[in-house]
Amino acid sequence: MENLDISEVARQSGVPASTLRFYEEKGLIASTGRRGLRRLFDTGVLDRLALIALGRAAGFSLEEIALMFAPGDRPHIDRQMLADKAEELDRTIRKLSAMRDGLRHAAACPKPTHMECPTFQRFLRAAASGAIGGRGKRNLLPPRD
Repeated sequence: MENLDISEVARQSGVPASTLRFYEEKGLIASTGRRGLRRLFDTGVLDRLALIALGRAAGFSLEEIALMFAPGDRPHIDRQMLADKAEELDRTIRKLSAMRDGLRHAAACPKPTHMECPTFQRFLRAAASGAIGGRGKRNLLPPRD
C-alpha cells in the first residue's frame, strides 16, 4: 500500500497538518512511520478522515467518533448511536424551525411595536421560562397567531 506524507494527506483531505497530528494524538488515525521528520500515512487514512468529517458534520464528538473505529481497517458504527443522533437532530430542527418562524413573524408583525404583539409576548414568556434557549426542559416555542 502506498504511503503519503503528512503534507500530501493534508492537501488531499483538506485537513490541516496540525489537525492530523491532533487526530493521531487522540488515536483517530495512525501514522505508519516517518520519512525524515514527516509522518507517513497509508492511503486508507483518507477514508478515515472522510468518516471523521461526516461524524463531525452530524454533530458527533471526537470521543463518539473514536468509538466508531474498531481495531483494524473497518469502522464499527453503532446503529443505535446513529438513530439517537438522528432524533437529536430532529429536535434541533424543530426548535430552529420554530425560532425561524418566530423571527419571521416578528419581522413582519403589523403591530406598532413588538411589545404590543401577543405572539411576541408568548415568545418572551417562552424565553424567560427556559422553553427556548436551552435552560428549561421544554424545547418547543408557543404556537403563532
